[in-house]
Parts: sequence; C-alpha cells; structure tokens
Amino acid sequence: METYATVKGQIVIPATLRRKYGIKNGTKIIVIDNGDSISLKPVTEQYLKNLQGSLKGKGGLKALTDERRKDKEREK
Repeated sequence: METYATVKGQIVIPATLRRKYGIKNGTKIIVIDNGDSISLKPVTEQYLKNLQGSLKGKGGLKALTDERRKDKEREK
C-alpha cells in the first residue's frame, strides 16, 4: 500500500488497515524510528491487553518511571 504525506506531515492510513488494527478517531499511534524505516503502532485496547503482565518481574515499573521522568525533563 502507498500513501502520501501532506505539507503538515500528516499521512492517511488506508481504511482497510484502520479496520484491521482497530484504529478509530483519537487512537494514539506510537511512531518508532527503526534507523532506516518508520513503524506505526496503534495503542488500542487489544494492544494494551496484550501487554498486560509482559513486564512482570522485569523491572518494568522502574523503566516506566524513568521514562516519565525523562519526558518531564524534556518538556521543561
């Protein structure tokens, strides 16, 4: 599939992919820089359910609090 970016950098995700991945108006999209490509990951209820328990016992809470602290520092 192919799409184009607007002057503002906006892109249109084709309807078939929006339906497949449950993307609706207001769905948060994570943009991942892979070095030589960009990946988009929709943050849907299903995505969050799949994450449930995946960080258990792996220092996930510390990683999350560290990331939030860094975000706040960048906003200043």
